[in-house]
Amino acid sequence: MWDKQIAIDQVRAISLRGKIYFGVGAITYIEEIIGELQKEGVEKLLVVTGKNAYISCGAWEVIESALLSRGVKFAVYSGVTPNPTAEQVDAAVQLGVSVGAQAVIGIGGGSAIDAAKSAAVMLKYPEKKCADLYEYTFTPTEALPIVAVNLTHGTGTECNRFAVVSIPEKNYKPAIAYDLIYPRYAIDDPALMTGLSLAQTRYVSIDAMNHVIEAATSRSANTLSIQLAAETIRLVTEYLPLAEKDPKDLKARYFLAYAAMIAGWAFDNGLLHYTHALEHPLSAVKSDLAHGLGLAMLLPAVVENIWQESGPLLAQLFAPFAPGLDGSPKGAAKAAHAVQKFLVAHGVSEKLSDLGFTEDDVPVLTELAMNTPSLGGLLDQAPTFADRVAVSAIYLNSMTMNP
Repeated sequence: MWDKQIAIDQVRAISLRGKIYFGVGAITYIEEIIGELQKEGVEKLLVVTGKNAYISCGAWEVIESALLSRGVKFAVYSGVTPNPTAEQVDAAVQLGVSVGAQAVIGIGGGSAIDAAKSAAVMLKYPEKKCADLYEYTFTPTEALPIVAVNLTHGTGTECNRFAVVSIPEKNYKPAIAYDLIYPRYAIDDPALMTGLSLAQTRYVSIDAMNHVIEAATSRSANTLSIQLAAETIRLVTEYLPLAEKDPKDLKARYFLAYAAMIAGWAFDNGLLHYTHALEHPLSAVKSDLAHGLGLAMLLPAVVENIWQESGPLLAQLFAPFAPGLDGSPKGAAKAAHAVQKFLVAHGVSEKLSDLGFTEDDVPVLTELAMNTPSLGGLLDQAPTFADRVAVSAIYLNSMTMNP
């Protein structure tokens, strides 16, 4: 098993932060959370969210009632889009400054919560722009307290120290990772996730799987990231079909949310590499591209690339949906095909060419992967040598579906 492959003399720092209210009905604990913040003197809040989901899922009715009943002053920025931009964060910060925000609540999936995390930092540095944060022109040392109300089962951002924001004018989609943006409190309520569309349900679950495939095979992988990877893949394999069949299946949503949460812990500790480093340029160039779809289109080629180093481990991790894989290097193509077959079985058959990308785009995408702030750090975590040749080959191999 995987534990036989662990180098016990490699010391790893393992981190789990924040308090998560998890389970059906967890949204009702928002009043308790607000009460805890009030004990620290927080009486003014900035809410960061998207346009509709925070209302349609029922979360806002409960949150607004709690804020009003406790006499907390608040302002709502609801302009976050998928693949949020630095400009959106700047607009949220301006609103936060106007209300004198002392904490930030993010309501939504990864986009809204990442924007909320970013705003929580920038409210401590209102003289700067969010692009400064993501281009690493300064290093923050403080942020406002963050509350994450999670509405999807994919990103794990409600329990980790990462955030992603795009800078469209440069086609950059960098990431930041700071301990100060761990959410102080988070809510994972599966009942808020039953309205996810079929496509969203699939994409966010695929995002969680990608997190752990990378976190278990990175150069920083550790016992926790590998163990959580095995459980995440098992849970997604078992419960994604149930959520596809019945979107209101709360048990399925519960375990998909749990899988996404532990996947967030996995990559918080084991980090990410190829798939995320190469996806960020895709959705930076095409801002309407769903992150999970971008990952799915790249994953088979990434698996084929890293199999030479990680085959035995991945063969074990993939057993729930592809039993009997050969972990030796000669099994790389078969493993990539098994991953592709899993994706197609869940309705995700698109490849890069289906989204309008061509081989002529590969040099530009490769340069973005190599030069976007922070993405080089991800590539350094890859188990194989992640130079331009390797990155270009993954993009090229992801253009069309292998037979």
